[in-house]
Amino acid sequence: MLGTLLFAFSLTPSLLPRPLVAQGVVSGLSFTAAYALGVVFHWVWAYLHIPEPSLRVERKIKWVAAALCAIVAGLFLWQASEWQNSIRTLMVMEPASGTRPFSIALITLAIFAFMLLIARLFKRTFRLLSRKMAHFVPRRVSYVLGTIAAVALFWSVIEGVIFSLALQAADRSYQQVDELIQDDLSPPNDAMKPGSAESLISWEALGSRGRRFVTTGPSGAEIGNYLGEDAPDPVRVYVGLNAAETPTERAELALAELIRVGGFERSALVIATPTGRGWVDPAAQDTVEYLHRGDIATIAAQYSYLPSHLSLIAEAEYGVENARALFTTVYDYWTTLPTDERPRLYLFGLSLGALNSDLSFDLYDIIEDPFHGALWSGPPFRSETWRSVTTDRDAGSPAWLPTFRGGSVVRFMNQYQGLNATEAQWGDFRIAYLQYASDPITFFEPNAFWREPEWMREPRGPDVSPDLRWYPVVTMLQLLADLATGTAPPGFGHEIAAEDYIDAWVALSEPEGWSEEEVARLREHFTQAREASK
Repeated sequence: MLGTLLFAFSLTPSLLPRPLVAQGVVSGLSFTAAYALGVVFHWVWAYLHIPEPSLRVERKIKWVAAALCAIVAGLFLWQASEWQNSIRTLMVMEPASGTRPFSIALITLAIFAFMLLIARLFKRTFRLLSRKMAHFVPRRVSYVLGTIAAVALFWSVIEGVIFSLALQAADRSYQQVDELIQDDLSPPNDAMKPGSAESLISWEALGSRGRRFVTTGPSGAEIGNYLGEDAPDPVRVYVGLNAAETPTERAELALAELIRVGGFERSALVIATPTGRGWVDPAAQDTVEYLHRGDIATIAAQYSYLPSHLSLIAEAEYGVENARALFTTVYDYWTTLPTDERPRLYLFGLSLGALNSDLSFDLYDIIEDPFHGALWSGPPFRSETWRSVTTDRDAGSPAWLPTFRGGSVVRFMNQYQGLNATEAQWGDFRIAYLQYASDPITFFEPNAFWREPEWMREPRGPDVSPDLRWYPVVTMLQLLADLATGTAPPGFGHEIAAEDYIDAWVALSEPEGWSEEEVARLREHFTQAREASK
């Protein structure tokens, strides 16, 4: 009965629409967790010698329970389609045709059967080890030692063998993909482009993401045609993971290339920290280059072959080390330049890039000569600065869009409210967070296992389903599924829209010569470009 109850709750909506398999896994794990709690409860009942019903009464109770379980499961499965479509409607997505209840039930049963098999295997292992140890130690001590030994054995097999081998295989696979030369890209002929014959960074050393980054951005001609004036080519410098052995060597190589192509002669310079595989969001990069009329340079360095979620698990410290090496190398050179001749310096990062960018500098190291600002979009829930600022937010501001000390240094925005909503004066050193209330990567909380997250309380974010409810165990599993498999259109979830980047960059970097009408026209330009690419 408890398993059916949590199974039913698992069908309720969360932050993003869930694919069929993800829903089945969430339902299976929810059912398994509740079943385990029921087993523990029954064991405690028997251990305390509380009277149990007779066999005849127990049989009747089971029939009634089975009927109730079938009714509850059927009602929630029937309602599940409407719940999922409520999220899709909120995010302007096509409604799903149905939830495929039989498929969900089969996946749920498969997950439950697998977890039950693991549990019984653990139980047999525990009993075997306890019996062996009972020959040398007292019986109760053997139970404790048998439990510890069984846990250690299972953990070493899962984490030390299965998990490690899977990560190593993934790393090798993604590395091979990264080294492939794309057929649709060619080395640039322009000597001032990374990857050219004259470049300090070879075409091969750029890596798959780097080659696309340095060759597919808007040219000065495209920007000039849009603006109706001459515009230079934006400078983009990228160093791949294979370009040098150590993070410091890669950072120094990237700096030398940035100097060679005249990056410090531009009016603005962005240190962009990529996501796990080295991806820099074109929606963020292209928009800032238009806003600064091509008079801007960007430098980035790859730190992993793995996608962000695997990189965060397998090599989180390496990403921080790389981001810190690049920032320190560029910042140290930047501070040697005359203040009236050097470019304005900004940091950017999306998702894992935002986390590593945040950790790339120490405030005490830059306090005497600070850079100008940072834009961090879709910050992961593990970001320490984001967490502390959100926790210490001003009274009355919601957790999904906080105000921190009036907004004098740190500001937040989403798709409905910009960075200039506060009346406080924004200082010369600025930190901006661009986040959506429906983003599970930002708002996932392990503590949701046993308590309701603050962002679920009223008033809620406008892009969060009003049908979302907190349930112990279930909500954490739902958010975990959203984090791993959830998808959303630009402007929701973890998909940051170009038009929101435009508003963020305008407020943060204050590019010259842009009226409100011109900014609105640029938003429309990128919206149309996105629609045309579908």
